[in-house]
Amino acid sequence: MMDWTDRHCRYFHRLLSSQARLYTEMVTTGAVLQGDRDRLLGFDVSEHPVALQLGGSDPGELAESSRIGADWGYDEINLNIGCPSDRVQSGRFGACLMLEPQRVADCLAAMTAAVNVPVTVKTRIGVDDHDSYEELTDFVECCIAAGCRTFIVHARKAWLQGLSPRQNREIPPLRYEIVQRLKRDFSDLAIVLNGGLDNLEQAAEHLRTVDGVMFGRAAYQTPYRLAEVDARLFGSSSPVPGRHAVVRRLLPYLESQLTLGVPLQTMIRPMLGLFQNQVGARAWRRHLSENAHRRGAGTEVVLAALRQVPEEAGERATALGYA
Repeated sequence: MMDWTDRHCRYFHRLLSSQARLYTEMVTTGAVLQGDRDRLLGFDVSEHPVALQLGGSDPGELAESSRIGADWGYDEINLNIGCPSDRVQSGRFGACLMLEPQRVADCLAAMTAAVNVPVTVKTRIGVDDHDSYEELTDFVECCIAAGCRTFIVHARKAWLQGLSPRQNREIPPLRYEIVQRLKRDFSDLAIVLNGGLDNLEQAAEHLRTVDGVMFGRAAYQTPYRLAEVDARLFGSSSPVPGRHAVVRRLLPYLESQLTLGVPLQTMIRPMLGLFQNQVGARAWRRHLSENAHRRGAGTEVVLAALRQVPEEAGERATALGYA
C-alpha cells in the first residue's frame, strides 16, 4: 500500500505477529534505480519474512530492480499489477497491465531470471469489461509460462476509468468464488486471497479453500488483529502480546530512529489504531496526533499517550525498564 506500509509500519506489525509475511509499499522501478535506496528499501532484520513489492512495466528495469531487492535481502519479489490509480496507469503499470498479459509474462520471466528468491504477482480478477473467467485463466497461464507459481488475487475487478482507488476497493463486488475456482483449476499453484478481509474468522474460513490470505488496510487501521494471527492461523503456542507490552517493545526502536533524525510523527501513524474499541482509544490517538509533530518530540510522548489507556489485565508496566 503506497505511503502506508513503510519500514516503521512493518517493524511495528512484526511485534504483533512473528510469522505473517510482510509486504513493502509498492515501489516503482524508477525509484529503486534512481532514488534513495536506504530510505526506500532499508528494513530491520526482524521484519523477515518480508517481500519487496515492485511497480513497473519494463522487463529490464524490473529485472535490475529485483536484483537490487534480492541483494538487500528481501525474501520475495512481488510484481503489483492490481493497483488501479491514475498515478500508476499514467506510468503504464498496475492493474492496466492485465490488458497486456504477454508484457507481464516478459516482465516476470526477466525478474525470475535475475534472482534466486521467489517472484510472485499481485493481481485482480479482471479489468473493466475484460472480466471473464476465461480471460483470467489465459492471463494466469501466461504468467505460469514465465515461471510464476504464486498469485495474490484481489477478488474484485478494477475499473480503470470513472472510479477512484478507494471506490475500486468498495464498488466492484467481491467475487471470492472466482479465486476459489482458480485454486481448484490450478491446484499446483499457490493462490492467496486478497480483498475485503477484516477478521481472522473470515481468514480461517477462506484458508479451507486457498493457500493464503492477505490483509491490507484492515491490518493498518486496526493493527491489533494481527496479534492473534500466530495462534489462530499458524498454530503457535506463544502467548498473545498485550497492547501495552507491544508499545513498550517498540520504544527502543523509536529511540534508535530518533537518533538518526527520523521525526516521531512519521513513525506513529501505524500505531494510532492499536487501541481501537478499547477504553481510552480516543485519548491515545489525540495525544499522539497533537504532540508527535512538535519539535523535539520523543518517546515521552508515546509513554504519555499510553498512560491515557487503562492497563490491560495481567500486564505489568516493567517491560524493558519503561514505566
